[in-house]
Amino acid sequence: MKLFDVYPINPIEIVKGVGSLVYDAQGTEYLDLYGGHAVISIGHTNPRYVKRLEDQLHQIGFYSNSIEIPLQKQLAEKLGKVSGKEDYQLFLCNSGAEANENALKLASFYNGKKKVIAFRKAFHGRTSLAVAATDNPKIVAPVNETDNVIFLPWCDEAALEKAFAENEISSVIIEGIQGVGGIQVATESFLQKIRTLCDQYNAVFIADSVQCGYGRTGKFFSHDFAGVNADIYSMAKGMGNGFPIGGIIISPKIQPSYGMLGTTFGGNHLACAAALAVLEEMAENNLMHNAAEVGAYLMEELKKFEQVKEVRGRGLMIGIELPEELAHVRKELLYKHHIFTGEAKPNVVRLLPALNLSKAHANRFLQAFAQVLESSKETVA
Repeated sequence: MKLFDVYPINPIEIVKGVGSLVYDAQGTEYLDLYGGHAVISIGHTNPRYVKRLEDQLHQIGFYSNSIEIPLQKQLAEKLGKVSGKEDYQLFLCNSGAEANENALKLASFYNGKKKVIAFRKAFHGRTSLAVAATDNPKIVAPVNETDNVIFLPWCDEAALEKAFAENEISSVIIEGIQGVGGIQVATESFLQKIRTLCDQYNAVFIADSVQCGYGRTGKFFSHDFAGVNADIYSMAKGMGNGFPIGGIIISPKIQPSYGMLGTTFGGNHLACAAALAVLEEMAENNLMHNAAEVGAYLMEELKKFEQVKEVRGRGLMIGIELPEELAHVRKELLYKHHIFTGEAKPNVVRLLPALNLSKAHANRFLQAFAQVLESSKETVA
């Protein structure tokens, strides 16, 4: 049997990781500023994380949601404290797509309506409803197509008001900062407008925080910059520092009933142990403050490069938009300077490092980035 070939991969085998550094099979060191799609939140092989998982593995790794799992309640309590959403309710699952799927379904259960508002360039996952709310026809199969999703221009308040006036809206789903869409930051006034209209029309405000949440922006949820609360927040990626876990936190106005949502693996003992280690590390080492501080420094320095068209983002979720002639920069950073970064089409370099990224590692990136741009100038000349 061979693998189903759907990933355009880099010919690099990573065999070890420590903090923000990873090593290939030949022992070459790389600086990891991508964290496998914003997943590594507290650093590779974080000692607290490793110990939490190892200790749990020696006790029990899995049992289903048919028994008491105290770790789930501990996780809910810790998440409430760190996020500031202590009156919310937690449902655990396994991934970001599953989190968004459950959020959209729960919204429809709550108000009995069908229509969903999503936005141009949105990415919410690859499962049935989540992919239907994703603005990428290439990954939407015919069976996923639905007329229940209305795509609107990004941050267009007039279009939003019109859509509410003309349709029975169940929910609005929005990333506080679009990731795949090129690190596009939702304006505070637009998020506030969503809150107002959802209240007015009894719709559900879903804050997709899978990539932009969990402290990455300097606040626990990037939507928090707008000073309003969503009804449901979806989470995954950095939640488990690499262990598969996702979840939604749900406003107290939405009441549960037995069988409404369900999962086999969600909230298992190992997943909860991993997620608790992440939250403990974030709280004890003030990682949200570090993300804000180091992120602000990186953005300030990046804006000084004249070849850079625009720098967008918040905290350690940064997009560097480059002109077309510099489309090679990301590959050059990887193969010549051994630095992992991400991309958003067509020419945006994405930075999504661990929240404990040091200023020294930030400077290492800036020096390499400067060298790549300088060599590009010489090539053109």
